[in-house]
Order: sequence, then C-alpha cells, then structure tokens
Amino acid sequence: MTHVPGPSDALSALGHIRFSETSRDDFVGRVAALAVQFVPGAGEVSITLLGERGPFTAAATGDVASRLDERQYHARTGPCLDAAADRSTVSVPDTATDTRWGHWSSHAAAAGMGSVLSVGLTTAGTRGGSLNIYARPAAAFSAGATETAQAYAGYASVALDNARVFFDAVALAAQLREAMGSRAVIEQAKGVIIAQRRCTPDEAFAHLTKVSQDSNRKLRDVAATIVAGFARRTV
Repeated sequence: MTHVPGPSDALSALGHIRFSETSRDDFVGRVAALAVQFVPGAGEVSITLLGERGPFTAAATGDVASRLDERQYHARTGPCLDAAADRSTVSVPDTATDTRWGHWSSHAAAAGMGSVLSVGLTTAGTRGGSLNIYARPAAAFSAGATETAQAYAGYASVALDNARVFFDAVALAAQLREAMGSRAVIEQAKGVIIAQRRCTPDEAFAHLTKVSQDSNRKLRDVAATIVAGFARRTV
C-alpha cells in the first residue's frame, strides 16, 4: 500500500531541519516547500509575516504566489492578511467568483490560481503571519486537506518560533563579539594616543571621536587604523 504523507510526517520533516546548517531565510523557505509536499492540492505556497513596517512575504515557492501576496499588501486587503490578523483559516474555493476583497480574486484567477487557502500562524513574539496555499484548480482543498493545512500551520508556527529564538541568539552573540572586539581595539588606540600626545584617557577618546567624525568613519575602524599604524612602526 502506498504511504500517504500525513501530519506526523510533516512534523518529523520539520524536526529534521537543523538550524545550525541553514540560514534564517533558507529555513523559512524550507517550511514553505514542505507545505507543498504535505498539503494535498497545494500548487504554490508562501509565508506572510507581519513586520514592523507592514506585511511581507518571508518565503514563496513560486513567483505567482509572491505576486499575489504583494497585491494584497498593496491593497491592504486579502485572504492572507485576514488569516494573519485573526489567526484564522480563510478559504477561497473559486477565485473566479469570489468578491470579498475587491478585484484581488479576479487577479488570482487571471494568474492561473483557481483556489486559495490561508491559515493563520500562531507564532509567539511576532505580530503574526499566515501560511498561504495556492492551487490552479477551483475547489482544490477538501475538508481533509484543510485540516492537514491547519495541522501543518500549527507545526510550522512552533518551528518558526524556535528558529526565531535560535537565529536571534546567534545574531546577539555575534553583536556581543563585535562589541567586545570594538572595545578592545578602541582601548588599544586610546593607549597609543595617550603615549603619543601625553594626554589623559578622556582626551584620547575625545581625539579619537573627532577623527571619526571628521573622516566620517566608524570609531572602531579609526581605532584599528591607529593600532595597525603603531604596530607597523614598532616592528
């Protein structure tokens, strides 16, 4: 008997994506790609996230899905925005006849997508989002397919939350390393300036800041140049 992939398979597939072996964008892209595999009837899939500057498509498996998402953002209305805002499921069985969002559905029909299913993502620590599933035939999503999409969206929400925590921690660690490195080289540069100008630490830092401002360069870069120049002269 042929095995039909189900929600448990989707959960397993999501769980096997290693954060340490991918980037944030690639991870979201793989979440979208897996939805095509596990949701019956799916043609193209996109993931909408509500950011500080408004909604954006974090990943899409095809250009049509991405363009139809963008039309919704521009018009500020559409199934993906409703699903994201309410964390609900919005079904468009036939884009050729649906009139809930002005001309958007007719644009979807003209683009070759006959039905759409948007499921809200219950992500924590974000403004929300949606899993958007596009299909070429009308009435492509049965009740069973809708349930599978909802289950997958739940798993994806957890996976996206975990990814956000991981990648935010990685970014913070990198920022801390950079800050520590910057502080070290700035202190070294201050020492060089103190020795050369016979001034106080505050005066050395003021001099360093002035050079940075006058040259329109980052303080760390100016400090690194001073330290490197001193090192060359003492070799």
